[in-house]
Amino acid sequence: MDLDLTGKRALVTGSTRGIGFATAAGLAGMGAEVIVNGRDRAAVDEAIAKIKQASPKAKLHAAAFDLGTADGCAALIASFSDADILVNSLGIYEPKAFFDIEDADWSRMFEVNVMSGVRLTRHYLKRMLEKGEWGRVVFVSSESGIYVPKEMVHYGFSKGAQLVIARGAAEQTKGTNVTVNSVLPGPT
Repeated sequence: MDLDLTGKRALVTGSTRGIGFATAAGLAGMGAEVIVNGRDRAAVDEAIAKIKQASPKAKLHAAAFDLGTADGCAALIASFSDADILVNSLGIYEPKAFFDIEDADWSRMFEVNVMSGVRLTRHYLKRMLEKGEWGRVVFVSSESGIYVPKEMVHYGFSKGAQLVIARGAAEQTKGTNVTVNSVLPGPT
């Protein structure tokens, strides 16, 4: 398997810690130029420093934007208009009993976990298809999108929505060298 990503630019959302950080570090280790994203500039800079320790030749860019908002997504796109790889890793969760989940909780979960991926995929996938060369979009969903935890129904709902969006977006790529997929990790 050829894992050389030299010459490819990757955007990994929510990449200052967890799965997103590990993904950004892994892509950098394979030679990709990586855009590291988080809401806090200090956290982004810290993640970049850690990746540089493991991959000193890595080409990394800081993208401190809150992608849980339309404005944050627009600002990121304005700063980095092209990517060959988009990993929608940004996600929030909170344990909360179903009857205690307020409308604002549902809306925030939807905006961060679902709409960030919709907004970015709509832009970057379209550009990948227009170039007609190669591209990858990955949604980091969760097993909770299928096996919804009773203490996090709103989280499970958002992760299930990601699966549907990824499947629908994948339909746009038939006959191309561009793919859209989901991964469903368990607790990490």
